[in-house]
This record gives sequence, C-alpha cells and structure tokens, in this order.
Amino acid sequence: MVLVGILTLIILYPLLFVVFASLSDPRQIFDHVLLLWPRGFTLDGYKRVFGNSDIWMGFKNAIIYTGLGTAVNVIMTTLAAYPLSRRDFRGRNVITMLFTFTMFFSGGLIPTYLVNQALGIVNTMWVMIIPGAISVYNMIIMRTYFQQNIPLELEESAFIDGATDMQLLLKIVLPLSTPIIAVMMMFYGVGRWNGYFDAMIYLSDRNLFPLQLILREILVQNQMGDSVNQAIMTANQSEVNSLKQSIKYAVVVVSSVPVLIFYPVVSKYFEKGIMVGAIKG
Repeated sequence: MVLVGILTLIILYPLLFVVFASLSDPRQIFDHVLLLWPRGFTLDGYKRVFGNSDIWMGFKNAIIYTGLGTAVNVIMTTLAAYPLSRRDFRGRNVITMLFTFTMFFSGGLIPTYLVNQALGIVNTMWVMIIPGAISVYNMIIMRTYFQQNIPLELEESAFIDGATDMQLLLKIVLPLSTPIIAVMMMFYGVGRWNGYFDAMIYLSDRNLFPLQLILREILVQNQMGDSVNQAIMTANQSEVNSLKQSIKYAVVVVSSVPVLIFYPVVSKYFEKGIMVGAIKG
C-alpha cells in the first residue's frame, strides 16, 4: 500500500504542480523545491486566458471537431466491426486482413494530403473529421467484443422473429454493447481533443484552428494572441515574464478540464469494455 501511495503521488504531482502554478505568482513558483499549494494566489493567468478571443474560438472549434468527429468514428467503427463479427459473413477473414494491412503500410503524408486536396476538403472543417473516420485497431477491439458477448442463439432467435440485420444491430446488439461503445467514445474523443498535427498541416484559416493549435502557439511559439499581446506591451519586462508564465500554466489547466470531466462519465464502462474487447476470439 505504501508503494502504491508513493507511485500515485509521483504520478499526480506533475498535474498538481501545473494546477498550483496556474494559481500562483510566477515569481514565487521556482523559489521552492516543491510546490505543495499556490504561492501568492492570483487569477491573473485565467483572466487573460478567458479574455483571449482566440482561446474561445479554439474551444468552439475543438468541441465541434471532437463531438462530430467522435460520432462519425463510433458509427463507422460499428458498421465495420459488426459485419466482420458475424460468423455467417463469407470472406470476413480476408476483409479483416485487408483492414489490418493498413495498420502497417500507408501512403504517407504527401499522398494523403493530395487525396484530401482532390476531395476539396483541405482548409475546411471536414478535413478534421472525414480522413480519420475509423481506426482499425479500435474496429478490431469492437469486433472481438461483438464476437465474445453477443450470443449466436440470440441472433438466431431474432431472425426467427423476423428481424432484419439492421434491426438486430439497433435493437439488440447496440443496447448490449454499452461498455465497448463507451470505450470507443473515450478513445476517439481524447484523440480528437488532443490532436493538433492534422490541423497544423491542413488548416490555414485561423478561424478554423482547434484549441490545441492555439495552445501550441502559446506554449511552443510563445504567441499570446492580440488581446494578451496588448497587455504585455504596456507592462515592464518582469511583469511580461510573469504574465507569460501564468498564461501558459492556465491554458494547460483549461484545455484539460473537458477530458477530466468526460473520463469519469465513461470510467465505469472502461475496464469492462477494454478487457473483454481485447481478448482474441
């Protein structure tokens, strides 16, 4: 128990440090070896973050991309996984092998960009949603879950009662598959929320930038946005450094809140869904 407690503290402390640092006077953060509570409590960083129009724009875009993208991901993954889980589907092993092939071999970035450009979706919101519509790894997990947890006798009885394949999927299979659907939502949702590389490659219109790309500008490129830059221009050098540090810690906390809220909602399904879906059938 002691070892587990120590490991837990080691894992949690970097997260707590960021939270405490975002609420502290930046000039006092590094004056102490360990930051166990906010030093010189201040909300200046959060005031600047929430007063930054780029942050709100990024939040809006990230929510759209994550919500719509996750819905597309789950629907497409289900429509691929369910037929491949059916024992009476001829050629399912060959099709699964073709899916699996794409996990190891792909055309690369340039051919992918050219395809998206030919489709006319570059520099549109759809380039953030359509190209990543399905993950083969997640599809295999969901297929295995269907195979292990949907009894063949239940399917046969539904067909005897006159159910179609779509009715079987919507009325019987999906209601029994809440754990794996929650896991898929978690996997896809977190991936969509944290993703910035596709936006950096395909988007040039700043109004379409997701939150993570705005955060990259702040954390990596040290670009704070027009409203914050105006405040910096009116401050002396020490205040400039302090303000930048506060904003950097605050944006990390703000960007993590949606995921921290979402995870507890699906956590009760997470272990069951991933453990059962990961068993090879």
